[in-house]
Amino acid sequence: MDIVFASRHESNPLEWVQALRHALPEHSIRLWEDGGQGGRADAAVVWAPPAALFADQPGLKYLFNLGAGVDALLRMPGLPDDAVLVRMEDGGMAVQMAEYVLHYLIRESRDLGRYAGLQAQARWQPLEDIDRAAWPVGIMGAGVMGARIAQACAALDYPVAVWSRSGRPVAGARAFAQGQLAEFLAGTRVLVNVLPLTGETRGILSRAVFEQLRPDAYVINIARGDHLVESDLLACLDSGRLRGAALDVFTHEPLPPDHAFWADRRIHVTPHVAGASLMDLTVRQIAGKVRAVARGEPISGIVDRARQY
Repeated sequence: MDIVFASRHESNPLEWVQALRHALPEHSIRLWEDGGQGGRADAAVVWAPPAALFADQPGLKYLFNLGAGVDALLRMPGLPDDAVLVRMEDGGMAVQMAEYVLHYLIRESRDLGRYAGLQAQARWQPLEDIDRAAWPVGIMGAGVMGARIAQACAALDYPVAVWSRSGRPVAGARAFAQGQLAEFLAGTRVLVNVLPLTGETRGILSRAVFEQLRPDAYVINIARGDHLVESDLLACLDSGRLRGAALDVFTHEPLPPDHAFWADRRIHVTPHVAGASLMDLTVRQIAGKVRAVARGEPISGIVDRARQY
C-alpha cells in the first residue's frame, strides 16, 4: 500500500513518517507536500490536511485521521466521496481526558479552589467533608473517551451517568438514551461533554441544558468548541445557575486575547490539550488497521458519514 502523511498542524511531520515507516516496513510511507506528487497513493494519514491533497491524490481509498473528531475533515472541499474515513479510537487520549476531568472534579468537590483562596489569606480553616453523593457526574458521550472517564470517576466512588444516542451501557455508570436527556440532566451536577460534533449536537451546551442540571453545577467541555453557546454559559454563571466551567476547546482557536473567558475567574481555560494523540500508541493503532485492510479484514473506527462520526 502506498501511504502519504499530510497535516497542516503537526510540527514534526517527518517524525510521524519515520514512525509509520518503522511500524509498516512492508508499505510505502511518504510525506505529502504542496506542489503535486502524482495521484498514486492508496491511503493517507491526516490531521487537518491541506485541501490540495485531495486534488493531487484522487485515488485515495482510505483516510486515517489522527484524532477522534472528524467534523473538520467532513467539511473539507474535495473530500473523496468513496474514501473510507477511519477515526482514531484512543491513541492515548482517553486516559488523558479522564485525568483532565478528575482534576476539575476533585478540585470542585474537595474545595481545593477555596483552599487556595484561604492560603492566599494565610487562613487555617478546614471546610466541610466531601459528600460524593452530592457530586453526581454526567457524561455526554459513551464512546471510548466517555467510557474511560466514567470508569475513572466511578473508581473514586462518584455517582456516574452516561448519555448517548443509543444508551450504550458503560461499566460503573447508569446509561441514558437520546430520549432520556431530561432525566439524565436532572441527576447531574458535573456535566462532561465528549460528544462528536454533528448537526444535532452543535450548540447542545446551552441555557436549556444548563437550567436542567442540579443546582450549583459545573461544566467541563473537552469535545468541540461549537458544542457550547458561550453567551448562555456566561449568563448562567452570572445568574448563579452554574458555579464554574473548565473549557479546553473553543469556537475560535487560539482563543482571542480579548475574549471574556480569559479574565473570568469562574472559568478555567486550557489550549486544546485535554487529550493528545500520542505518537507511539497512534502509530501502533494505524499500523494494525493498515495491515488488516491489506489482508482484506474488517476494521473498527470507520466513520458513518450520515451520523458524522
